[in-house]
Amino acid sequence: MTRYRYRLVNVFAETALGGNPLCVFEDARGLTSEQMLALARQFNLSETTFILPSEQASARVRVFTTGYEMRFAGHPTLGTAHVVRELMQCGDQLSLEFLAGTVQVEASGDVWRFSPPASTHPPTRALEIDRAKMAALLGLQVEDLLGAPMWVDAGTDQILVPLVSADAVRRAAPNAALMADWPLSSLGRRTGYVFAFEIQQGDQSNRPHHVLARYFFTTQGGGVSEDPGTGSACANLGGWLLASGHALPVSCMIAQGEAVERPCHLQLEVSAERRIRVGGRVRELGQGYVEL
Repeated sequence: MTRYRYRLVNVFAETALGGNPLCVFEDARGLTSEQMLALARQFNLSETTFILPSEQASARVRVFTTGYEMRFAGHPTLGTAHVVRELMQCGDQLSLEFLAGTVQVEASGDVWRFSPPASTHPPTRALEIDRAKMAALLGLQVEDLLGAPMWVDAGTDQILVPLVSADAVRRAAPNAALMADWPLSSLGRRTGYVFAFEIQQGDQSNRPHHVLARYFFTTQGGGVSEDPGTGSACANLGGWLLASGHALPVSCMIAQGEAVERPCHLQLEVSAERRIRVGGRVRELGQGYVEL
């Protein structure tokens, strides 16, 4: 029997039991891909990460959902970096190697920030679906949509749908009966990120400062679930701002997780040089081990 230690952390958390939970295995050497997937299913969180040695970064990270391995994910990046810093005593600047590429991560205390793999020119493309259909998929009316939905890929391709108001974001309720019509990502996932932003009063620059967002995805059983805090989608929001021609720089706070009672606070920055950075606070909740 081999003992594998793990840590439970909450990412984008302002309270001990807020944020998006993550399980991080400290040393995954000896585990097979099948075992990693089985462990992710055992913990049944949105993602579980596994730390391995890397020749080109502070550590190599594999990210698993309960159904498959991901090339990159946002809140696992920050939560894993928090653990790597303590394990390796490597300071507040480190790098993590993912399937999607090497990601730079830095910290100020327990607040971490990363730049996604495509941090300056994330690919975008139009979504081949009309707005009425998109609104129906989200359980909304056409007039609730601020603009056309868009694919954005700063590391993980997702559909971003701008809405006219925070009220529309709160009313969004994807219809599970229509999920077969939802467009598939490159990973074969059905996901959608809806958001609405406010412009600070008196700001003539048209820069968003506060954003309310929700991220929906289909589960293995065919239902619809909601993620509390999605760092990859926050990075893609930076790509959406770039593609939409918003004035730079941008610095805004994204509130997510309200509807699932796991409040998350994500920081998004897009510099004048088009560099996207996503950040948030990481809090460790507990530690343990499994024996296999």
